[in-house]
Amino acid sequence: MFTGIITGVGRIAAIHALGSSLDHGKRLTIQTPPSYLDDVGLGDSIALNGACMTVTSMKPQALEFTIDISAESLAKTAGLDQVGPINLEKALRAHDRLGGHIVSGHVDGIGTVLRFEPVGESWELLIHAPQALAKYLAYKGSITVNGVSLTVNRVTDVPASHPQGLGTEISINLIPHTVQNTALGQLGAGSPVNLEIDLIARYVERMLQDSRKPAQP
Repeated sequence: MFTGIITGVGRIAAIHALGSSLDHGKRLTIQTPPSYLDDVGLGDSIALNGACMTVTSMKPQALEFTIDISAESLAKTAGLDQVGPINLEKALRAHDRLGGHIVSGHVDGIGTVLRFEPVGESWELLIHAPQALAKYLAYKGSITVNGVSLTVNRVTDVPASHPQGLGTEISINLIPHTVQNTALGQLGAGSPVNLEIDLIARYVERMLQDSRKPAQP
């Protein structure tokens, strides 16, 4: 479990194939900020751009750890198949503050950045989300973008004629601190991003489905 509050910006430094076919996954070597691995052990969970992964080896002196990611996870996420900066968050501990919102570390869909531009002292991040996620997105609701807990400022459903197809546009305001202390500052128009919907919205949808079922005789 996570909160969407990034604890460090790392870097995918190397990618190694775990086999010769497309059914095989990859082993990623992640470089971390100084002291980041001081309280991390083998088997611990760390979210990489919002995707929960397991630490499989560590070199604390070299500020590196590795994770193994399956072909299925690679196909369902963005930004984990290339060298570059990445958002890191260690798993939530029972006594930690819940600074963002409840995040599971399971990517629900991949969105596309439509615009990322400064507006006044802040930045506007406009994302096209897949149609399957539309019903979970609400004004002032929570959304996780590449592992970062953010608040939706505007929701606009768009038709199939939209350049990105049927779905929903969400506008998010980022303060300079967020841009400077996460890897979101590397985004631009066309960038794919990992999206995780609010866990509470997921349960509400399930309860509504159950309430619509006909009563049993």
